[in-house]
Amino acid sequence: MAESPPGSVSVRKMEDRFGHRISYLRVSVTDRCNERCQYCMPQETQEWLNREEVLSYEEMLRVVRVGSGLGISKIRVTGGEPLTRRNVLWFFEQLNRVDGINDIGISTNGTLLGKLTKEGISTAQALKNAGVRTVNVSLDTLDPESYAETTGRDLFEDAVAGIDAAREAGFEKIKINSVLMRHRNEHELWDMIEFAKDRELLLRFIELMPVSTTHVLTEENFLPSGEAKKLIEFRHGKLKPRPDIRTNGPATYYEIPGTGQIVGFIGAMTNLHFCETCNKLRLTCEGKLRPCLGSHLEFDMREVLRNEEMTDEDVARFFMNVVDRKPEMHEFRENYQPGRKMVAIGG
Repeated sequence: MAESPPGSVSVRKMEDRFGHRISYLRVSVTDRCNERCQYCMPQETQEWLNREEVLSYEEMLRVVRVGSGLGISKIRVTGGEPLTRRNVLWFFEQLNRVDGINDIGISTNGTLLGKLTKEGISTAQALKNAGVRTVNVSLDTLDPESYAETTGRDLFEDAVAGIDAAREAGFEKIKINSVLMRHRNEHELWDMIEFAKDRELLLRFIELMPVSTTHVLTEENFLPSGEAKKLIEFRHGKLKPRPDIRTNGPATYYEIPGTGQIVGFIGAMTNLHFCETCNKLRLTCEGKLRPCLGSHLEFDMREVLRNEEMTDEDVARFFMNVVDRKPEMHEFRENYQPGRKMVAIGG
C-alpha cells in the first residue's frame, strides 16, 4: 500500500530539499508490453492491471497540466511498451497542446515504430506529427538469437525496422539505450558503436540496476560502465570527455577518437554522483507518483484525481509534498530489493 504524503504546503515551483529543480516527468501509460526483457519483466505470467486501475488519458493529462504550472516542461512517455496502449497517438497530440510543455519524448522497444497507421504512415511518423521530439529505443544486442533470448520475443527485425522508421521521420534526437550484461553482450560493444554511427544515432550504455527480480542483477552478470569504457578504449583509443553534451539525464558522454561518434554511459551503480543532477519524477500507469526510481517511496495520486472534491490546487499540493519527500540518493547500492518489476513502474 502506497503511503500518502504528509501535510500540505503552499504551491510553488518544485524544488526538493537538496536544491534540485524538478522539470521532468516520466509518464507510464501502461504496464503491458509485447516483449519480456529479463531485467524488466522476466516472467510470462505477469499479472496485468485491470482497466479501471489504470489512469485514463484525461487523468494523466490533468497531472501533466498541473505539473506544467509547477515547472514541469519535459515529458517522456513510457510503459511497459507505450505503443501497445490503444489510442496512444491521441494522447501525444493532447500532450503537445499543454501550455508549458516544450519537450515530449517516448521510450520504446522500437518494434512498433514501423507499423503503419490507418492513414498509411509509420507510427514513428505519426508520433513526429503529434509533436514528439525525441525517441529512446532499447536495443541490447545486434544478434537476432541473443535478442530473442533477452527479450523473450523474436522481434529483432521489427526493432531495427522501427529504428529506421524513426530516422526517416526526422526526430530531433534518437537515442539507443543498451543495457550492459556480462557474458551476454560485452563482445558486441564495438558492433553497437558501428550500428549507431552508420545510422547517426546517440548510443548510451546502461548498467544493470535492481529494478526487476532479485536474481536479475548478480555479481556474475553485472558489467560496470567503467569496464565497458575500457573495452572500447582498447580498440579505439582513449575516449575524449564531452561535458558539453547534456540530455536531461545522468549520462556521461565521450567522443570516440577519429570518428566523431558520441557514446554515453549511465552508471547508477558505480557513479557516486549519479543523483546530483536529478530533475525528475515518475507517474506510474495506475497513478503512483514516485520521487525516485531507486526508492520504494510512492504516493497514490489516483485517489486525489478521482475524488470530485479535489481541485487542481489539491493536485499541485500533492506534487509539492512528493517532491519534499524526494531522497538525496537512490538506494541501489544498499542491497536494494525491488518491490515490483520495472514494467509496473515505467521505464
